[in-house]
Amino acid sequence: MVNGANNDGAQIAEKGAGRRSTVHGPPTMSPELWIERLGVVPYAQALELQRDAARRRITGEIPEDLLILLEHPPVVTLGRSAKEQHLLASPALLAARGVELFEVERGGDVTFHGPGQLVGYPIIDLKRHKRDLHWYLRQVEEALIVAMGEIDIPCERNPGYTGVWTQGSKIASIGVHARDWVTWHGFALNVTTDLTYFDLMVPCGIQSVTMTSVQRELGPRAPSFDEVADRVGAAFGRVFDLVAVPVSRVTTP
Repeated sequence: MVNGANNDGAQIAEKGAGRRSTVHGPPTMSPELWIERLGVVPYAQALELQRDAARRRITGEIPEDLLILLEHPPVVTLGRSAKEQHLLASPALLAARGVELFEVERGGDVTFHGPGQLVGYPIIDLKRHKRDLHWYLRQVEEALIVAMGEIDIPCERNPGYTGVWTQGSKIASIGVHARDWVTWHGFALNVTTDLTYFDLMVPCGIQSVTMTSVQRELGPRAPSFDEVADRVGAAFGRVFDLVAVPVSRVTTP
């Protein structure tokens, strides 16, 4: 990708198409980060969900920032800066391996999404934070670095590149898009990802990059996928100075 949530079980009726969301946790007046877990979602469906969520965030129909967390079936995506030579596999080979292919509006080059990879789509209104996409990218990196540090994977930035690295290997990719200062697309964190899929490409257009995962770094000490997702969601709340609140049925009817 680029280089470049109350125990009272309250039902919140949303404006527009009659959607409802169930929110768990004590009420708060502080700005919130709604975190919605969707499980495994085909890429095309998730793309439409996040575009719709961004539109609704722009209009105010979704009143708080939102972080969508999910997994995808195997898919390769090409960002705005993707170069043909960075996709090493032909469309026919991808199809034979059951890998979909999409060209999308996010920044960056070519990347892979698949099972065991935590994909996050932050729908953030930067007008409530800072109108600066470079600042936003660094915040996304920081949230992932914080979450990884909590499970004993020391991570850092790599000067000149966007993403998160550990001991010279890349563990998370980031690619974003924004309209009216509301973001969509986001990050992909390798948890138990089959890293051989990255052999189909030059990941993020970075020659000789080595991709890694939580599982590869920690082996039998690796936490569960759900624990990693929980830690990432909580870290996003802290880094963006928002109260992390699990929600359901915000992006789906």
